[in-house]
Amino acid sequence: MCETRSKNLPPWEALVMVAHYLDPQTLALASCVSKSWCQAMSLDVVWQPLCSSSFPSLSNLKISYPSVPYHRLYATGLAAFKRRHKPPSKPRLSIDNIVFTIQLSTKGVPIFTIAEAASNMNNNQVFKFDVDVKHGSFKGIKGLEEMKVTWNVVLKGWEAIFTMMDWQGKLSCRPVEGWFSEELPCAGCCSSEVGSGIVADLKVDMEVEKVSVGILRVVDWRYVSIEDGLRYLQHFLLPCS
Repeated sequence: MCETRSKNLPPWEALVMVAHYLDPQTLALASCVSKSWCQAMSLDVVWQPLCSSSFPSLSNLKISYPSVPYHRLYATGLAAFKRRHKPPSKPRLSIDNIVFTIQLSTKGVPIFTIAEAASNMNNNQVFKFDVDVKHGSFKGIKGLEEMKVTWNVVLKGWEAIFTMMDWQGKLSCRPVEGWFSEELPCAGCCSSEVGSGIVADLKVDMEVEKVSVGILRVVDWRYVSIEDGLRYLQHFLLPCS
């Protein structure tokens, strides 16, 4: 009886047996051969183990939506995975193209003003830059309370400018160090990693007469990478294509 039944099996059932040994990419290619191959390579029995092992949360949706085939669930999961893990494009803005201008003042009187190319400042592969202030600039600053801090990023040639920080308030309770931060707007289309959860960070170390500026992620309070920082700034300094 089994021998008689095997002789009457339609040809495409043999394809199903082979399909179990194929990877998803090969299955997708094989389904383009013909209509019978497409039917064999798209069966739920073939795609269920693949979908369950790679995207178990999507595989469970079959219970609520039984009409959706497993190969469609797998394709949806793969597309979402690729979008999430797609590496961001290289920033069009270079560190050599930007200048930092920093001013610390009180009662309208500047304490110090800095205009320095970002490429000339010290950094450790993250968007945090240190610059020394001329000796004597902080003379008498320890007694000040109300201060104004402004940090601008300027595109070389003064073609564009973006204000990273325009802060006014009381100095930190620690007399030898001022630490200021201000939330930054979302970069919109130009940044996939750096978004609204970031702040501009500026620290004034009065003991060693040094100013540090950077961009911090609020989620883990770590400085963003150089590329992420440039990718963020290009939204405001360069026209979007």
